[in-house]
Amino acid sequence: MGVFVFLPLVLPLTAWPVARLAEQHLHPRTATRLLTAVAGVMALCSTLCLALLMVVGTAQLPGNPLPDGWSDPEVRAAVPYDGVAGRAAIPALAVVLVVCTRVVVRHHLVRRRARRALAGPCDRGVAVVPDTVPYAYALPGGDRDRVVVTTGLLGVLTGPERRALFAHERAHLAARHHRHLLVAQLAARANPFLLPLRTAVAYATERWADEDAARSVHDRRVVARAIGKAALVSRAAPAPTLAGLAAPGPVPRRVAALLRPAPTAHSWPPAGTGIGLAAWAAAVGTAVSAMSSANSAVTMIRILHEATFL
Repeated sequence: MGVFVFLPLVLPLTAWPVARLAEQHLHPRTATRLLTAVAGVMALCSTLCLALLMVVGTAQLPGNPLPDGWSDPEVRAAVPYDGVAGRAAIPALAVVLVVCTRVVVRHHLVRRRARRALAGPCDRGVAVVPDTVPYAYALPGGDRDRVVVTTGLLGVLTGPERRALFAHERAHLAARHHRHLLVAQLAARANPFLLPLRTAVAYATERWADEDAARSVHDRRVVARAIGKAALVSRAAPAPTLAGLAAPGPVPRRVAALLRPAPTAHSWPPAGTGIGLAAWAAAVGTAVSAMSSANSAVTMIRILHEATFL
């Protein structure tokens, strides 16, 4: 394996160029899917890398329950700086597992509590909460998807702006944006180098819903006004994995994008452009990370198997 075992920990840096360029130059739907895939794969690879290093480090601890052969020099020689890297990987992997578990648990708790609070019939999947605090968000629930909005927010929007609001939130539900946001959150917790991708995915999902809403109401300026008003008076959704019209982020950029013509949908950017080169760099980095992780895992399994049965 050699130093290649460490590559998945640092290769997420190759995705940084595509994060900003994708949200500026790609269609929001393409940007969301591309960035989510890159973040998810790289996070899995870096976590696998930590797991392999943890095996080496744990096998060197006195009194460990692992086979004695796993601490042989042949096993340690497969990892450079095995003493430091192996022991450092143990708390690092523990932290990753704890924070990722907290994200998943909080996501499901918020959804469950919200569904319980909103139990009962609703008009066309819209739950209007009698609350003076203005906010709105999309609450996924399979066949019980809800758009949650308060009377405080509806009171500051005109009729067309309300239709834009509902179209925006329904776009979040139809595209299952909460899944993209959850993957990006978990990826950023697994490897801090993926934080820019989390921010980019959050922005791209909002832009995707903005464009779907503009197409639904046939007026981009109405959607822009609704976003601007909601951002001035609203608070964010109860969890970062739930999407909402007033999600935190660069609202002026969203409004400016809606005041321009609709973006052209491209499945993949041309290779000769800046965004094309950045996308290819991220794709290559992701592929190398995956191959490095797979190679390291296979090599480590083979070495451990031989050490176990010697």
